[in-house]
Amino acid sequence: MELLLKKNVDKLGRIGDIVKVKEGYARNYLLPKGLATSVSPANVKQIEKEKIKMELQLKEEREKLEGVLEKISAASCTIYAKTNEEGRLFGSVTTVHIADALAKEGYPVNHEMIKLDSPIKICGDFDVTIALNLELQTKCKVSVVKEDADQPENV
Repeated sequence: MELLLKKNVDKLGRIGDIVKVKEGYARNYLLPKGLATSVSPANVKQIEKEKIKMELQLKEEREKLEGVLEKISAASCTIYAKTNEEGRLFGSVTTVHIADALAKEGYPVNHEMIKLDSPIKICGDFDVTIALNLELQTKCKVSVVKEDADQPENV
């Protein structure tokens, strides 16, 4: 099934792209959420107008986000977690934990912006990718440290 994207969709396409997807994905996700519409000349013209408006907004937003990006790239956070003797965590550190730790330090990061291949399950230092939007990404240092009795619990 061919659809015209009304909004940017991760791992599928950008606004204005015509994509081929399975009917179930279109019927159950893209169409109900308003992310896509059927392909027709009228819809293509309307999406092109919206795309131009969105590009102007993105330019303004990009300038603001670049300042935030510099701050986040210099940031680092420490997460205290309960571990066994070998340094393996009881549980794991997820994007939510990292977002909370960065928010406590004053960085406006949502857990959906943090990209982890898999949850962190051992102590150590990690470079975590933070994507403010599709184009702007940076790395942030995250240290997972064994929790002592006098430190607050994070995980």
